[in-house]
Amino acid sequence: MRTGHEVPRERRAVTDGGEPTLTASVVGASGFAGGELCRLLTGHPNFELVQATSREYENKTLGYVHPNLRGVDVRFSSPEDLDSVDVLFASTPHGVSMEHIDAFRDAAGTVVDLSADFRLDEADAYDEWYDGHTAPEHLADAAYALPELGRETLEGADLIASGGCNATATMLALKPLVDSGVITPDDQVVADLKVGSSEGGAGGGAASSHPERSGVVRPYAPTGHRHEAEIQQELGLSLSFTVHAVDMTRGAAATCHAFPSERVTTGDLWGAYREAYDDEPFVRLVAGGGGVYRYPEPKAVAGTNHAEVGFELDPENGRVVAFSAIDNVMKGAAGQAVHAANVALGLDETAGLEFQGLHPVGSP
Repeated sequence: MRTGHEVPRERRAVTDGGEPTLTASVVGASGFAGGELCRLLTGHPNFELVQATSREYENKTLGYVHPNLRGVDVRFSSPEDLDSVDVLFASTPHGVSMEHIDAFRDAAGTVVDLSADFRLDEADAYDEWYDGHTAPEHLADAAYALPELGRETLEGADLIASGGCNATATMLALKPLVDSGVITPDDQVVADLKVGSSEGGAGGGAASSHPERSGVVRPYAPTGHRHEAEIQQELGLSLSFTVHAVDMTRGAAATCHAFPSERVTTGDLWGAYREAYDDEPFVRLVAGGGGVYRYPEPKAVAGTNHAEVGFELDPENGRVVAFSAIDNVMKGAAGQAVHAANVALGLDETAGLEFQGLHPVGSP
């Protein structure tokens, strides 16, 4: 794997409890994911948020843009004037980080990028799925952020690529089936995603405005969604993938239909999902139990770094229906980034991410 980075001792402070306090900055802090990063870092026992950047809101307080952060004594600064920090989180649109990655890595011992700029291993994949790559020499250094796919690639990593929210939801649903051999690359898999308006970002445009979004179930990526590339890379699956915009603010729900070449039992599926996730602190297995919420539900994980996963077996034709639900801004972005940073830096991986959510709540 990539060369790990040891945080310089001269840049470490120590809390009364003996735990390290690491300085952190958020580049692109005015967006939804950037705001969540600021929220998480200000409540994290091992991080001190020292810089949050935004060209548009330079010198404004965080609370000017993110009203839930009105009590945080940090003002937006220019992204051209980066502080030297232990960890830099880049929450910028696709294409920005690859242009500024040298400056980011000069400013911080560990860089966590929330865009798509370093998620794929090969420059050729960016030619196929995006518009090419301007800094391909950094791709080999990047570790994919989702800890449930493999912590060993994150430990000591100094460039971390946070996964796409729709890819994250889909892979968490399907990973136990791949790991256990229930499905293989030759089996047919269809993934259908329902996602909230926050996926469009703070500047999402007319399609994400409330009057246009209200009441819809609108397909916006029937084929060729870019997150398919991550699924192919990380799980080795080629699948049919469609995304719908629905009337919720936070959340991504994946319903995946897998057609194994060999029949499996419900017991086989329970064994596969328990083997994959019993020891995972942020994955909850919800598979047809009692109560109102019998299967994974975005509303139940809103504001948290938790994912819910589940399954159902169709006894008529052997089809396996795999479900997952996440908060796209948290498990699909900011929460995943902080979780990965915790692992990379040898911290308690649940630190700063213990919030369990609320019930009842309105639209997530």
